[in-house]
Amino acid sequence: MAIILPDLPYAYDALEPYIDAETMHLHHDKHHQTYVNNANAALEKHPEIGEDLEALLADVDSIPADIRQALINNGGGHLNHALFWELMTPEKTAPSAELAAAIDATFGSFEEFQAAFTAAATTRFGSGWAWLVVNKEGKLEVTSTANQDTPISEGKKPILGLDVWEHAYYVKYRNVRPDYIKAFFSVINWNKVDELYAAAK
Repeated sequence: MAIILPDLPYAYDALEPYIDAETMHLHHDKHHQTYVNNANAALEKHPEIGEDLEALLADVDSIPADIRQALINNGGGHLNHALFWELMTPEKTAPSAELAAAIDATFGSFEEFQAAFTAAATTRFGSGWAWLVVNKEGKLEVTSTANQDTPISEGKKPILGLDVWEHAYYVKYRNVRPDYIKAFFSVINWNKVDELYAAAK
């Protein structure tokens, strides 16, 4: 049973004008598919380790050395993107009262959280992701990772993530990453974030 590319939970143009349809086609159909293909190719070399990417990436030292980096890159790429699609919606949503209270307690206000998340996304040098995670202490934390590294490998549970690889925004936003980050806040699926927060804490 190979890893498969999940369907988008909405139409390719559903997130317009914030995320354009051309980007969604390229990002989902081409980039994500490549991560799936490469992850499957790596896993085929070691069928004995199974295909539970979350478990494998939670303990990267357990991954056979000859496929370890391939799975960090491509298994992480698959997990990150599969989550990313679900974290966006064309519908207007808002954090639950419980999550909103946790954000206020951790960051001071939603605006201060947004500023911290924006800073993490803006200052991630090169390619990577910005995250809101539940850390090992069960607390909210804003962080970022390089390339397709997942917070799961650091013992953290991602509940919100933003892809800041150029392929995620360059068609529409060119080199103006901050405009893309701002647009992302208009399409966040807070219902999914709430669900992940409830499961993670």
